[in-house]
This record gives sequence, structure tokens and C-alpha cells, in this order.
Amino acid sequence: MHFEDLPTTPRSEELVDKAFSRAARAGRAKTGKEAQESMLQTAANILSDNLGNVVTSWPDFDTVGDFYYEFADATLSDTDVGGVNRLREHLSEVMWASRQTDDIRGEYHGRIRTADTGTARKLRKQAFARLADVTEQVEPDLLAIGAARDALKTLPDIREDEPAIVVAGYPNVGKSSFVNRVTNARNETAAYPYTTTRIDVGHLERNHVRYQLIDTPGLLDRPAEERNAIESQAVSALTHLADAVLFVLDASGECGYPIGAQSDLLADVEATFEVPVLVVCNKSDCSTDVEADHYMSVETGEGVEAVLAAAIEAVGHEPELPFES
Repeated sequence: MHFEDLPTTPRSEELVDKAFSRAARAGRAKTGKEAQESMLQTAANILSDNLGNVVTSWPDFDTVGDFYYEFADATLSDTDVGGVNRLREHLSEVMWASRQTDDIRGEYHGRIRTADTGTARKLRKQAFARLADVTEQVEPDLLAIGAARDALKTLPDIREDEPAIVVAGYPNVGKSSFVNRVTNARNETAAYPYTTTRIDVGHLERNHVRYQLIDTPGLLDRPAEERNAIESQAVSALTHLADAVLFVLDASGECGYPIGAQSDLLADVEATFEVPVLVVCNKSDCSTDVEADHYMSVETGEGVEAVLAAAIEAVGHEPELPFES
């Protein structure tokens, strides 16, 4: 699931103008009652289809997976949209409008067919007024849906079916440098509207398995009590995604944070995630004065491959081969 693929949400005025201009062209091709019927059919179809497409272009949030659901909810909760449930209400209102335009078409189609030409024209105008009114009623909903799309389109393309290693630790300990060093492609970076927080995603392949390395500046680089409610929800979303956590320490003091504070954050991360947490001391060329599972220096490259191999082993991903049942 990638919300970037969602189409731009139209405004009600745009939809009405499009529907009525197309209807006018359709009416010019015919005469009498047939022209009025054609105009009604064209306008109602355009409004019904376009309003319906606004709704059906969105994924079913019951099927997007826990990570995307919670991250979407966290992102939207700090906007005027107000969370996934409010977005669902807006989508429901637009679907109501789509069905209403169908009902109006059905109601007036029969009346126009049995009327004389003059009356048919009056009925078609009445129908147009009602179609416009219904569409304008959901303008606030269309605006909210558009705002939700704009907020969510920056979510990175993280795949829940691919193993994920979340990299945590205080700022400046070497997390991003590690991710950049072991992944081939340029990282996919997304920033969120409710905070300076962003997620960096790098990819690598081992034994035909694609792994995701996820660095989370602004989320897992400070204690839980310093996170706001929205950021805490985003951390909760990450717990659904992680197959292992790589926690990076810096015993050299160069990062600007004492090792005691780093150890406290490690304890917080270990309490949050129910997956293997590997403790790695970076900048080992400067200091190894801390207990860790592995030691490395991203700058010199020493120990980096061993750390990566240990992280992959901790994930324990065993792909199902085609001949396995």
C-alpha cells in the first residue's frame, strides 16, 4: 500500500461544472424531450461516477495492515481530518452523495419521459439544481479527503511482507550512516506534517530476500516521555512492522549524549518491541567502553558486515520456496 498513488480530490464546484458542461454538449446533439433526458443522464452519471471514484480510490483500512493503519491514524490525528475514523465518515458522506445523484436521475428520468417538451425542460432544470445541491453539501467532506490525501502521500513505501530491521538510538550515534553504508539505493525519506519526524528507508538483498532498514529520526532517538501522543502512536505502528531492532550506542561521547542516557533509551526500546534487540557499539575505533552485542566503526567499515549479518540472522526470515506447501 502506498498512499502516494491516490488521485487528487476534486472540489464540488469543479465536479458540477464538468457535469453540466458535458450535459450541455450532449443536449445539443438531440431535440425535444430526448435532449432533456440526455442532459440529465450525462450530468448525473458524471457526478455519480466521480463522487464514487473519490471513495473507491482509497484502500479499505480494514485490510491495509496494522502498520499502515496506525501510521495513517497517527498522521491524520494531528490534522483537521482527525484520524482514520473521521476520514471514513467523510468518505461515507461522499458515497451517500454519489448514490443520491443516482436516485435523482431515476426520479426525474421517468417524469421527463411522460412530460411534454416544455415541462421536461423545467424538470431537467429542477434535477440539475438538486444534483448541484447534493454535490455542494459534501464540499467539506471533499476538502477533508483531499487534506488526508496530501498528509498521507508522504508515507514511504514500506512493505509489510518484507522483513524489516528498525534502527534506533540517540542522534549522531551513526544510525543513518550505517543504513546508508549497507544499502545500495538512495534512501527513501518521508517527513510527516505533525512533527519534524521522518522515516528513512533503505533496502538491501541477501540470498534473494529483500530487507528493509528503517531509521526513525525524531521517534526512537529520545525517551518515551518526550514524545507527544501522535509520535507515540507512530512508535506503536512501528512495533507491528519490526522483525528486529538494531540499537546503536556511542561510547566515545562524540554524539553529545552520556552513555547512561543512551542505556535508558535502550531499556525503553527493549520494553516497547517484542522482537530481538541487538545492541551495537559504533565508533569502536574511538571507544568500546560499553557492553554491547557487537562493535563496529561505520567510518572505517570495521565490523559493519558482521553487524548486518547478525541483524539478518536475528530476523530469522525463511522465505517459502515455490515447491513448498
